[in-house]
Amino acid sequence: MPWLSKAYRTDEGKPWVLPVVKKVEKIIVHDDRLNHEYLPILGLPEFRSSSSKIVLGDDSPAIREDRVGVLDIQERSRFVRFSQGLGSKHMDITKHVLWIVIFNGGLHSCLSLQSCPERSIFVLHACAHNPTGTDPTQEEWKQIAEGFASGNLEKDAWAVRYFVSMGIEMFCAQSFSKNFGLYSRKDNVKTMADRVLLMRAQLKAKLQALGTPGTWDHITHQIGMFSFTGLNAKQVEYMVKEKHIYLMASGRINMCGLTSKNIDYVAESIHEAVTKVQ
Repeated sequence: MPWLSKAYRTDEGKPWVLPVVKKVEKIIVHDDRLNHEYLPILGLPEFRSSSSKIVLGDDSPAIREDRVGVLDIQERSRFVRFSQGLGSKHMDITKHVLWIVIFNGGLHSCLSLQSCPERSIFVLHACAHNPTGTDPTQEEWKQIAEGFASGNLEKDAWAVRYFVSMGIEMFCAQSFSKNFGLYSRKDNVKTMADRVLLMRAQLKAKLQALGTPGTWDHITHQIGMFSFTGLNAKQVEYMVKEKHIYLMASGRINMCGLTSKNIDYVAESIHEAVTKVQ
């Protein structure tokens, strides 16, 4: 039965080892320069330099003006803790508040930015938001800047680069656990992004064809691997117990759990849940 809350899967429901990863593994095995020595405290210099160019762009004014400091940290949660600690050294933590901003429906959830204390610190998710799958538009990002997973790196990095162009001081965490940002074969990323987009379009179309009550436009409006279906807790319980389709209690699913072999079953099950359970 489908499991809709795991990581990326192929249309056969199996993990995909990227061709570029296999290629790099062979290179590493035959690279006599590698000696398993500890990395410097800040991480591998070449990695840090390349990662800053990935997110900011080669022609970034911040890079040209030598205003970028980069360090390699395991896990984004550790980055948040690090930035909190560094910020507290230079600011009175009782006056400057750290705000975790989650985009559940675009800009409307961020309008309170203007009413926050001066020099507050915000944590913003630049693209393919997890868990909502909702991204602000470029126009909305501009409004957010004024107020204080597409497969295309240029598009995904737009918000970060725009904030830099506005002269906004910031910490930026870039994760390589799922976005494969430093791999040279960017078409591998697009292969995954395109499959997710296809599953979104097909699920929406099948639900509409079944006449499932409600609007399902949010399935294709959202982006990235994760999506909120809109199913309530009782409907999710029905999906798990009666249809053996496993998803989060919040109704969140991983679109990669959908395949050409199970999408009809999933769509029909969602239709049943919505029509039978209120």
